[in-house]
Amino acid sequence: MRKTETVRDYLERLGKDYSDAGQFNVYKVDRHYKGVSSPPCRRDFYKICLILNTEGVISYADKVIHVKDNAIFFGNPMIPYAWEGLSERQEGYFCMFTEEFVNKQLNADSLSESPLFRINGNAVLFPEQQSMDFLIGIFEQMLKELASPYKNKYELLRSYVQILMHEALKIEPPEIAHTVSSSNRISDLFLELLGRQFPVTSPQHVIQLKNAGEFAHQLSIHTNHLNRSLKEVTGKTTSEHITERMIKEAKTLLLHSNWDIAEIGYCLGFEHPSNFNIFFKKQTGQTPNHFRRQIVVRS
Repeated sequence: MRKTETVRDYLERLGKDYSDAGQFNVYKVDRHYKGVSSPPCRRDFYKICLILNTEGVISYADKVIHVKDNAIFFGNPMIPYAWEGLSERQEGYFCMFTEEFVNKQLNADSLSESPLFRINGNAVLFPEQQSMDFLIGIFEQMLKELASPYKNKYELLRSYVQILMHEALKIEPPEIAHTVSSSNRISDLFLELLGRQFPVTSPQHVIQLKNAGEFAHQLSIHTNHLNRSLKEVTGKTTSEHITERMIKEAKTLLLHSNWDIAEIGYCLGFEHPSNFNIFFKKQTGQTPNHFRRQIVVRS
């Protein structure tokens, strides 16, 4: 997997000053662009791009979409994506914001379930000119607001983000120009999601996705589709991947932490210690206590 690109990485790659970066930033773009592309990887921030009079190709999840003239794109930390510029210039706007900016209201009302930010959702849309004029106005307002001394400007900026999203939801999704390596992309996305949950760093750190159904729901695909893709690419089922990673983490915590068995089991998604004991013994032939005692004796 490629390294996740951080806000610092991104701004430095674009030649912008990282010292100005905060929980929310917005920029206007108008420069010679051809030959400069965004590499395919996952970012640790949300991004909304309004593309003006520009030709290029956006690839995200298992989709590749050709953009010509105007478009709006929504990227989030769960979706690896890339941009290849094909025209001499790029014009437009983009805003980027971190999890810190996403408060409970914004997350509950829009981001968590919006098709704009879900894997396999409609991340690229093509607005009509009237809608483009409106969206340009919102980005211009965000530029002014970010530079203002208004003490509650981040609350207002959250409202502008919601307006962008609601306006985009009115737009009909495009036909997908091309779908590439579906099984490989789905496998990569699953492994990204699985890997992001580890390592477990404290007894309060509880993994959120614990079974094939939960991973499939997050990826917006059927469980059988996820299983077939993983089996085709890796030779293992979803459950086998999850089980192997959880056992590896359980052994690490038993070996290198002083947490009790119940705490380790709870972090790995087992509300009752007995269920964790059964799971661990089924996979290893030993109870967690016996595994831990063996390690202590051998050392």
